[in-house]
Amino acid sequence: MSTLILVRHGQATPFEADTDRLSPLGEVQARAVGEYLLEAGLEPTDVISGSLVRQRESARLASEAAGGGWPDPTTDPRLAEYDGDGLIRTLAPLLAARDAGFDARLRAWEKGQRGPDRNRHLQRMLEPLAAAYLRGEVAHADVEPWQDFRARVHAFLRELLAGPSGRTVLAFTSGGVIGVTVAAVLRAPDESALTLNWRVRNGSLTRLTYGGGRASLDSFNETAHLPGELSSWR
Repeated sequence: MSTLILVRHGQATPFEADTDRLSPLGEVQARAVGEYLLEAGLEPTDVISGSLVRQRESARLASEAAGGGWPDPTTDPRLAEYDGDGLIRTLAPLLAARDAGFDARLRAWEKGQRGPDRNRHLQRMLEPLAAAYLRGEVAHADVEPWQDFRARVHAFLRELLAGPSGRTVLAFTSGGVIGVTVAAVLRAPDESALTLNWRVRNGSLTRLTYGGGRASLDSFNETAHLPGELSSWR
């Protein structure tokens, strides 16, 4: 049997012009992952990250915090997140143009994105937008379709399950990838992948045992290594 540990990247910078980098808190969270896994005696055989900066930096900082004894991280673009920036910048105006209710949510987000309730406004706008994206109700050539995103995550999982046994794989990725993976293992519908996605905290651990082409979920969204001041969803 083998183990797959999915690590969500540390907190990024979703409210800034460059959304694909770690915030100072995100850097601390990534190091906390490495320190925790070192103390737990984990010896990964493989360390993989998605291609996004926030994913690669999380893998690098965690490895450093674990003492540098892990294998060098490799990059697999199939572990990159769905295009969240594309959803907001490209798909949101398209949905707002034909849905008055969503248009109101989008306007509230645009007005409040610099205020103290920005996370709440973003989530209220993002949930219906992501649901419409998942159902294929809003699309654009510049934004990867949900079906393609899901397909590449499933392809990564199938390849992993077909690999050799006895591995301990650390994969630094994002909430959407974790949601799709867990939903696939549980044979849950796509809508469940989004529900899971919203609950995955920065720097959290999700563990699976796999072998013989099958996988089982052992834990979801572990955060014991992230005390209150290190906890964040976004």
